[in-house]
Amino acid sequence: MNQSVIDILKQQELSRKDIIYLLSITDRTEHEQLIKHAYSVKEQTIGRNVYLRGLIEFSNHCKKNCLYCGIRSGNPKVNRYAMTDEEILNTVDFAVKNRFTGIVLQSGEQQSYEFTNRITKLILKIKQATNPEFRFTLSLGEQSKETYKAWFEAGAQRYLLRIETSNEELYRKIHPANKLHDFKTRLQCLENIQKAGFQTGTGVIIGLPFQTIENLADDLLFLKQMSIDMVGMGPYLEHTDTPLFEYKDSLLPLNNRFNLSLRMIAVLRILMPNINIASTTALQSIVPMGREQGLKAGANVLMPNLTPGKYRGNYLLYDNKPCVDEEADDCIDCLSSRVQMIGEEIAYNDLGDSKHYKKRQQIE
Repeated sequence: MNQSVIDILKQQELSRKDIIYLLSITDRTEHEQLIKHAYSVKEQTIGRNVYLRGLIEFSNHCKKNCLYCGIRSGNPKVNRYAMTDEEILNTVDFAVKNRFTGIVLQSGEQQSYEFTNRITKLILKIKQATNPEFRFTLSLGEQSKETYKAWFEAGAQRYLLRIETSNEELYRKIHPANKLHDFKTRLQCLENIQKAGFQTGTGVIIGLPFQTIENLADDLLFLKQMSIDMVGMGPYLEHTDTPLFEYKDSLLPLNNRFNLSLRMIAVLRILMPNINIASTTALQSIVPMGREQGLKAGANVLMPNLTPGKYRGNYLLYDNKPCVDEEADDCIDCLSSRVQMIGEEIAYNDLGDSKHYKKRQQIE
């Protein structure tokens, strides 16, 4: 007799086979059973709190040439920009005034001394301009062990470096074949981020060309094995000016990618009940209330875009990115009501540190 979703969810531990089954669901009732169960796990461990991270995409200069990414170095159509320190600090001030307890500093990948030194100084400036409890996440790609340590000691508390896929063969298919795009380097960087003391975040892309359900199941097991504290993962959305665009006709339909992404969030919440999981903007690109559906599937973090409007249209990792024609005020105004609409509440007075991180620190 075949196992049902209900039977699988009653188990103490999910096997790889169980995870593959759950990710492969095609029946609507089974899909809803999984989503409902994951949400109940979130309620028991995290509650109905949603943590906000104000996203500041401060530069689209990037030395990497990842084959799926719209701002890759090999795309000559990108209008490159870099916000000034003053613009960044003004955006941080906006975040503080709107009761954000933290921001995410994100840019294309750069590794020069000038860049890394600038970030160290910028961290110190932000620390001076905010209260001691203010949290910020860096999402600045692969750096040296010494750089991660310097940024942590300067005062950054969280770091996000997406693995993109934990399968080395697939990783090579979505990156150029050179030393700048090395799978083992990416893995080592993640380990170095953890060792530096950061709340460590990573994530995968769901629905890539050449990717299998088995790959995605292994991705989830990888996140658990690495004892990751926070995860941001969403559906693959193609960009016209990328090499991978030629495979667009072989991709899962958008709606299938969306539902698969919800199941990935749900299974991860069950596997790792006390981590922080972001509901990404890419979900909203497919379904207008996509981020809210991500919250109902087990996510508990939103990252509203605070980047000044004049820059947003130039930070396009994929086509049809939502909210590029808005200012930060527009994003904030609609956010609270959308969250309340689904029975959740923005935790303005909670720093939103990963409970998993706190537990991991105690063990270590």
